Amino acid sequence: MKKDLHPDYHFINVQMTDGTVYKTRSTYGKEGDTLQLDIDPTVHPAWTGGNQRLLDAGGQVARFNKRFGGLSLAKK
Repeated sequence: MKKDLHPDYHFINVQMTDGTVYKTRSTYGKEGDTLQLDIDPTVHPAWTGGNQRLLDAGGQVARFNKRFGGLSLAKK
């Protein structure tokens, strides 16, 4: 393998939005630097489920069956 091909992989501190800090290995910054997150799994709607739009699945299925229930793929 060639020398100096890969960046330096070292320990950094990651600070979550709630103040929680944990250590991980990364190529970010220098050894011991702190990466402060603006968005993390504790606040992002993709992980917390915030602002979800719930669908009436039963109503949609019934409406679909009402419209297309008479159709068949079988040959007559």
